[in-house]
Amino acid sequence: MATISSFSTLNLLSQPKTSIRSQAQSPKYYVKPTHLRHSYGNCVSPILLKPKEISRVSAVAEETSVSTQDPSSEAARRLYVGNIPRTVDNAELKKIFEEHGAVEKAEVMYDKYSKRSRRFAFVTMKTIEDVNVAIEKLNGSDIGGREIKVNITEKPLSLDTSLLQAEESQFVDSPHKVYVGNLAKTVTSDMLSKFFSEKANVLGAKISRVPGTSKSTGFGFVSFASDEDAETAISSLNNALLEGQKIRVNKA
Repeated sequence: MATISSFSTLNLLSQPKTSIRSQAQSPKYYVKPTHLRHSYGNCVSPILLKPKEISRVSAVAEETSVSTQDPSSEAARRLYVGNIPRTVDNAELKKIFEEHGAVEKAEVMYDKYSKRSRRFAFVTMKTIEDVNVAIEKLNGSDIGGREIKVNITEKPLSLDTSLLQAEESQFVDSPHKVYVGNLAKTVTSDMLSKFFSEKANVLGAKISRVPGTSKSTGFGFVSFASDEDAETAISSLNNALLEGQKIRVNKA
């Protein structure tokens, strides 16, 4: 005959076992981190969070830890302004942009040989808000009969800058020089030199590029051994087709 103590022992053995570890892995509440607790005077009062609130707290922590780029940097406030008339100078350009925001600096780019405007410029606005307004109001607008282009400055060169430096150093300058406009973006300095060499004695040729980039500005220069060669090039090649576009050739 079984005793009461033996029945108690059997009941205990038949019950499912639960370890302390399994109980610890599924708590009903969690203690909020110290920096998220409420403080009362010199005491810190922990706040208990339900499991479903944990994901929300984690999301907030991740969001606040993400760093953002400083929008006030000069690079973020610098605008490229293209296709401007040659008559527009720094003062006039600044005045145009000041109608839509505060301007820190306006710089028209000039060719170092001919001293003529290269038809593009850079304008640094005071704030990002000014940048956005200027793009919205002026991109595609008409200035002096030309539709200007206004956007964030070009990306840095993705190719070896030594190639462009070599191209610049190989150009032989001369007082007998022509300006070549309306060039296709695919035209290189070498192509330009070979094209003009068919009609005259070419000393050098170069494509103008947006500073800090490999992008062609759509024009270039060709130098010759004599004024006669330059005149021959103008009379023979003005309005000629190069890479599918009619080029403009005149004295630089």
